[in-house]
Amino acid sequence: MSIEPGMLGAHLREHEVTPERAARVEEAGYGTLWLDGSPPADLALAERLLEATTRMVVATSVINAWTADADEVAASYHRITDRYPDRFLLGVGIGHREVHVEYASPYATLVSYLDELTTAGVPSEHIVVAALGPRMLRLARDRTAGTVPCLVTPEHTRGARTLLGPDPLLMPGHFAILDTDTERARTLARSGPPGTALQVVNYANNLRRLGFTDADLVGTGSDAVIDALAIHGDPATTAAGLIAHLDAGANHVGVYPLGNDPIDTLRTIAAAVFEARPGRPEYR
Repeated sequence: MSIEPGMLGAHLREHEVTPERAARVEEAGYGTLWLDGSPPADLALAERLLEATTRMVVATSVINAWTADADEVAASYHRITDRYPDRFLLGVGIGHREVHVEYASPYATLVSYLDELTTAGVPSEHIVVAALGPRMLRLARDRTAGTVPCLVTPEHTRGARTLLGPDPLLMPGHFAILDTDTERARTLARSGPPGTALQVVNYANNLRRLGFTDADLVGTGSDAVIDALAIHGDPATTAAGLIAHLDAGANHVGVYPLGNDPIDTLRTIAAAVFEARPGRPEYR
């Protein structure tokens, strides 16, 4: 694979990122900037972020198969990679039944979507799948460069590596909060995806496979599940939680920053990770 995502990724939503902020993320040593949510099929923001940076990969964590026309996505892919070869990675996924009224046959739908992208000339080695369960992980292994799971633990990463084998990219994302006040950090996590996504079937089923119980998933989650999904503490503690994914078999770990200043959080965490793993900043 010619795309090099690096050891660290930064996950940001459209309202959190600008070209100027992307440049600051790159300067901090991140190898990839992941666009979260469901970016539109024109991929215009990804192109602007590539223009503002020089080396960092820009990737979509989930181009949604229900909302983004595959032919338009493929045309956008070719437009971008003609200008920025080996710096754009297309992450695709199937969304959630709680959001999309048309949600049905998710596996078959995603297979068909990958078929359309392939027919339109998007190379499989430039695609990754947002996969959680065994069937989707096998699809990622067999049809794409790998997977970008969300709301997972190092235990999930270890099992995913076993299923994927040694070669596919495994690039989990983990929420991170720089706050040593445990209760305040948990409150923040519960107001974001670690708490609000627990009633989403895909995520809930995956957490049950990891050993969490229905009691852990009630409301915005038990302390145990919140602590597992959102690392919190000082920079060294947060860095150690992210590095646990690398030790479990990940090629790359993405950081979902929670807090008032996501860019400052990302920069502080990167410095702590690179201090714990000397010689590993992306561009040094």
